[in-house]
Amino acid sequence: MEATTTPVNYKMGNEKLIRVKDAASAKLRSLLEKQGRGQGALRVAVIGGGCSGLQYKMDLVDGPANRDILVVSNAVNVVVDPKSALFVSGSELDFSDDLQKGGFKVTNPNAVAHCSCGESFSA
Repeated sequence: MEATTTPVNYKMGNEKLIRVKDAASAKLRSLLEKQGRGQGALRVAVIGGGCSGLQYKMDLVDGPANRDILVVSNAVNVVVDPKSALFVSGSELDFSDDLQKGGFKVTNPNAVAHCSCGESFSA
């Protein structure tokens, strides 16, 4: 007996939700390839925590889960859950190799306050 897979129920979004800049796209494609997830995605979530109340959580995943919103931006798949989408709408994802402040950075027009470490925000 073969296992049947239930189709994932997700929505397609667009770059009004989140836009991936060139440097972030190149880094993400490289990371996904290294993990053998060529068709995978970056999950961006907003969780409680950090000194300003909210922070980003990012993971590489195989694809969208139920109720997710899938955005294809700059040849990269990004998935966002509906609750997090309320906070990230209009954001841009960039990447920097800088030793001090390197890594993935989200520029979020909804954030009204940021902490000095740059890791959390409030909306």
